[in-house]
Amino acid sequence: MQSSNPVLGRAFNQRGYAAMGTTTDSDVSADQLEKTFNAPAASSMRTGRMTIDDVITRTGILFAVLVAVGAVAWTSNLGGGALMLGLFGGFILAMVISFGKTVRPPLIIAYAALEGLALGVISHIYNQIYSGIVVQAIVATLAAFTGVLFAYKSGRVRATPKFQRALIGAVIGYLILGVASLIGGAFFNLGNGMGLYGLSSVGPLLAIAGVALASFFLVLDFDQIEKGIQTGAPVEQSWIAGFGLMVTIVWLYLEVLRLISILRRD
Repeated sequence: MQSSNPVLGRAFNQRGYAAMGTTTDSDVSADQLEKTFNAPAASSMRTGRMTIDDVITRTGILFAVLVAVGAVAWTSNLGGGALMLGLFGGFILAMVISFGKTVRPPLIIAYAALEGLALGVISHIYNQIYSGIVVQAIVATLAAFTGVLFAYKSGRVRATPKFQRALIGAVIGYLILGVASLIGGAFFNLGNGMGLYGLSSVGPLLAIAGVALASFFLVLDFDQIEKGIQTGAPVEQSWIAGFGLMVTIVWLYLEVLRLISILRRD
């Protein structure tokens, strides 16, 4: 893989580098090479290309906004209006961000705020019903994220074309089953276990499938970030990378939260 440090490229074009006529020229070239190799790597501000540090920084900013707004929503005990604003407002912004031709960091930050609003309300409701469930869900989400990251970095899991096709097919099947359970619960009222995800026997299976799918989607996020860095994507794409990573982690957290609630209810 070619180095992203432009200093190395310039080093081999230095005037006098190939001059071997005198000891002085050779010494000067050696000094120049030593300074070049001891110089720090070029940052994204110098190259204009995305780095892993950029992705980590942008992702950290987005989660800081999400957590801050979520904490306010939690402590303020906001109602359904705030929840709807966060959900529908976040969905609209997600569409604009995903299909927009330009990267707009303010919109991405606004999305993080709306996601924080919705998550703060949802988490507060769950925690009132199942005390301590939010802490459990956060720990489980972090554990899943760390496990998937380790599996990806160690090469145990790769986003091959076959893997991607299988994952998309699984998501389609998951959505079909979810909608079928929703319709069954709404129109046939088959018992207390019915609801958004159908019969009590189906609900846990769908919850487990949701956690697995969200975890596997992290592999696609890691793969896209790695490819973006390798191909020299513009530094502003780090906002998109952070946005995609945040969406998947939020999805994973909600699936974990739902699974734990089902297990504690049963």
